[in-house]
Amino acid sequence: MNFGERIICIHGLEVMAQVGVPDEERGVSQRLLIDLRFAAILQPDSLNDDLALTVDYGAVSQRILEMVEERPRRLIETLADEMSERLLKDFSLQWIELTIRKFILPNVEWVAVSVTKRIQK
Repeated sequence: MNFGERIICIHGLEVMAQVGVPDEERGVSQRLLIDLRFAAILQPDSLNDDLALTVDYGAVSQRILEMVEERPRRLIETLADEMSERLLKDFSLQWIELTIRKFILPNVEWVAVSVTKRIQK
């Protein structure tokens, strides 16, 4: 993180995904919550109130929904890795922090995986 950069956050994006190791768990969609923090590569001093000069968080949210619907996955770790790598590339991000929470274990509020990725220099 650099001083003066704009950090965009999306907190609690709810998606329904087919994810889980057992076939029967992947057979039904289950609720996931996704949190993101990221910064664009290009950050002009003034945005002049122009969406084209920043990252459209609505488009980021839509891309996540599309990725979840592409196919089932066994691990939320796989989903987190795929999401963070694609979002870095597709939205010209310099870094991203992404957490996926899953509500599957009895007597546990949630389990989660978090990843942090940066562009390769």
